[in-house]
Amino acid sequence: MANRTKNGPKLPVQQLAILAVARFAEPLALTSVFPYLPEMIASFGVEKDEVARWAGLTGAIFSISQSLTAVFWGRASDKFGRKPTILVGLASTMTCFLIWGMATSLPMAITVRAIMGGGNGNVGIIRTMVAEMVPEKELQPKAFSLMPLVWSIGSVFGPAFGGFFARPAEQYPNVFGRIELFKRFPFLLPNLMACCVFFISFMTGLLFLKETLHSKRHHRDWGLVLGEKLTRPFRARRKSQQHHRRLSFVDDEASAPLVPQSPVSTTEPATPIEEQPVTIKEIFTPQTSLNLLCYTILAFHSVAYDQVLPVFLNYPRLPPEEAHIKLPFKFIGGFGLSSDKIGTLFTIYGVACGLVQFFLFPKLCARFGVLNVYRAACVIFPIIYFLTPYTALLPTAHARYAFLLALLLAKGFVVIVGFPCTTILLTNSATSLRILGTLNGFATTFSGLGRAFGPALTGIVFSWGVGKGYGIAPWWMLGGIGLVGIIPTIFIVEGEGPSRGARNVSREEEEERQSLLREEDLDEDVAVIDSVDEESESGSESERRRETRKRKGYGTLGGEGEVNGESK
Repeated sequence: MANRTKNGPKLPVQQLAILAVARFAEPLALTSVFPYLPEMIASFGVEKDEVARWAGLTGAIFSISQSLTAVFWGRASDKFGRKPTILVGLASTMTCFLIWGMATSLPMAITVRAIMGGGNGNVGIIRTMVAEMVPEKELQPKAFSLMPLVWSIGSVFGPAFGGFFARPAEQYPNVFGRIELFKRFPFLLPNLMACCVFFISFMTGLLFLKETLHSKRHHRDWGLVLGEKLTRPFRARRKSQQHHRRLSFVDDEASAPLVPQSPVSTTEPATPIEEQPVTIKEIFTPQTSLNLLCYTILAFHSVAYDQVLPVFLNYPRLPPEEAHIKLPFKFIGGFGLSSDKIGTLFTIYGVACGLVQFFLFPKLCARFGVLNVYRAACVIFPIIYFLTPYTALLPTAHARYAFLLALLLAKGFVVIVGFPCTTILLTNSATSLRILGTLNGFATTFSGLGRAFGPALTGIVFSWGVGKGYGIAPWWMLGGIGLVGIIPTIFIVEGEGPSRGARNVSREEEEERQSLLREEDLDEDVAVIDSVDEESESGSESERRRETRKRKGYGTLGGEGEVNGESK
């Protein structure tokens, strides 16, 4: 116990890792379509100059549907629990992915994409679970940077699936050329592979993710029961060698027995408070409103950039005499890349971002503060947007790729800094933990609107700019929006966070929790060691463990004649 106090609170690594597996679904759903979406839209018979417009609308419908249902999913998680809501979202998206890969017309593709977005409300719920798992403010930068790290990894796998495995019968005729299914549905294979990942995410969450909603934590979870049975032999061996346990939210609360064995754990004084209805006034305070605005603007221009970039890279590269170049503003042209090469660029981009995310971001926040880091990121975004269209004008392919990759790496860096920063600022602007589910539901709604209208508007402006000869139009529009996004950051004040309410626990209640945890540690370790070692072939090892417990006095109730309440 002393070791816990000395070491201080630590991250609940295991539960955060399980949550990250579930979080992996969102970037996969959003980014895997980027490399092949222009080709998919064109395969429906859409004219080349209109591809950008319909690609933007098809991508936007996902975010529009997600924003319309986000508050519903947030309230559902407040009522039924975080875990079941996440599992429903994973199952829904997995099914839609399979149907999306078999889309044969533009209306079908748009409809499936809409259902996919409406059935996935996991972004805000997962953010809420992270806040409930890690109430300690000093740990928040690293905890909240984990999900953007997962986004970066998903942004690697998503475009890789889409770019490398779209049109498999054409790209790999020796392997898939004779399979009629992939000839009829050329974009099915990457979605089949994505469904496998979704299934793994669903099963991992079902078997091992623990509920964080206070009123549901001590309810029996049959998924955890099954997961415990499946992993008992491995877990028992590990616990027999474990000497210390982490002091954290997950150990104290979420790891409590499924059926509480102590009268202390049956007392849940916070439950009546959590059941009080959340009012709009509690949610939309001045600071939460500012943070929601910043979050929406960031989602608008950041996601729009990622979605219009493949269209720009796929657009044919025009010779100078055909591009009607009148620098610095009037020119058109792209890179003329196919989906597999676009996927390669996104993969390099995602790998580089993922390598630095988890380690660099917490150090920046510790040195400069979350708010200052966020403000700096907001200043860099417009510069990247203004420069992007000029990459197509460089004379050599090496120069074009080098300049583009430099901008992509800079964009990736400020994205993986900007999103966790605004998430931390939004979380710390909340007045209570009980409003986090609904607040993050509204955050998903507003950011979803930004992610919807951003790509849609940018696609329309891209088509207009190509027609008028101004290829800079969508990029400079995004740069202007990025400049507007700097303004509300001036008025943001970093809050203390909703965890301050969680700290107002009586000393007696905290002592009871610590006492209960000590009893659980001892009973659980002793029971597991006995059950496994007595069933194993090593009987001598079991005997040595019993003698060790006797000498230390574990569980002794009545002196030497009784151990654990039983006669020798």
